[in-house]
Amino acid sequence: MKVVFMGTPDFSVPVLDALVEAGHEIVAVYCQPPRPAGRGKKLRPTPVHARAEELGFEIRHPISLKGVDEQEAFAALNADVAVVVAYGLLLPQAILDAPKHGCLNIHASLLPRWRGAAPIHRAIMAGDVETGVCIMQMEAGLDTGPVLLRQSTSIGAEETTAQLHDHLSQIGASAIVDALAVLTDLTPETQSETGVTYAHKIDKAEARVDWTKPSVEVDRQIRGLAPFPGAWCEIDGQRVKLLGSRIAEGSGLAGEALTDDLVVACGEGAVQILRLQKAGKGAQDTDVFLRGMSVPKGSLLT
Repeated sequence: MKVVFMGTPDFSVPVLDALVEAGHEIVAVYCQPPRPAGRGKKLRPTPVHARAEELGFEIRHPISLKGVDEQEAFAALNADVAVVVAYGLLLPQAILDAPKHGCLNIHASLLPRWRGAAPIHRAIMAGDVETGVCIMQMEAGLDTGPVLLRQSTSIGAEETTAQLHDHLSQIGASAIVDALAVLTDLTPETQSETGVTYAHKIDKAEARVDWTKPSVEVDRQIRGLAPFPGAWCEIDGQRVKLLGSRIAEGSGLAGEALTDDLVVACGEGAVQILRLQKAGKGAQDTDVFLRGMSVPKGSLLT
C-alpha cells in the first residue's frame, strides 16, 4: 500500500521499520518538528525524523494541519492509508478523510480503557494485570473510533513503563502489518460506552513518593513513572529518582529503610527499591547505587 506514516517518539520507530520491511511504500513521514535540546539548546530531530532520514523518506513536520495548504499537500500524496502512532497533532476531518482507507491509529491500550495521552503509565499505576494494542479507525473524537484489531498482553509484577513501552511498541508494529494485510476483510468493532477511562497526561506533581500510602500503591507509582518523569524522594537531603521496585515483606515507620539493601516501609507493607538515579547521574541498580551512597537500615527516606 501507499502509506503516509505519522509518528514522533521512540515508540513509533519500530512501526515505521515494520511497514518498510513488509513492503509498503512510504510516500511521506509526518512528525513533530525538531526541538531545542541539551545544554547547547541545538535543534534535535525527533526519533522518527532521524529514522526516516536514514531511510531516505520525505519528511514533513508542520506545526499544524488545520490550514488548507497543508491539507491539500497531504491529499496530494494520494495515499491508500495513513498509519498514526504517537504523532502529537490533532488530525482535522479533511486529513482523516484524505487517504482511501482513512487513518489508522495504533493505540497502546485495550480500548475503551485508557483513551488519551498516557495509557501505559496509567495502566501500571492503576494496577491493571493486562493491557495491549488496538488498531483503531480514527475519527474526530479522542480515541473513540471503531477497533479493527486488538492484541492483549499481561503486565508483569515488576514491569516498568519503560519495559512495557518497548513491548507494546513491538506488538503494535506486528499488529499494523497484520491489519494492513487483510484490511478490507476486517470488521470494525464499535467501542463500548461502558468501561471508558481516560489516561490523562502525567503531571510532575504526581511524582513525589508518599511513603504513608500502602506498598501496593507506592510500587505501582514507582514502576508506572519509570523512566519519566520518575517517582522521587529525598535520601539524606538529596533528591533521588526511584526507577524500579517490587513488593516486599516488612513493616515499620513510613519511609524507614528496613534493611541495608533498601527494603522501605510504607503505610502498609514495604517495597524493595531495585533501581535509582541521583540528579545529574545515570540510573543504577540498587547494589551499584549503594556503593556510592550508603543508606543503612534505619535511614529515613522522605
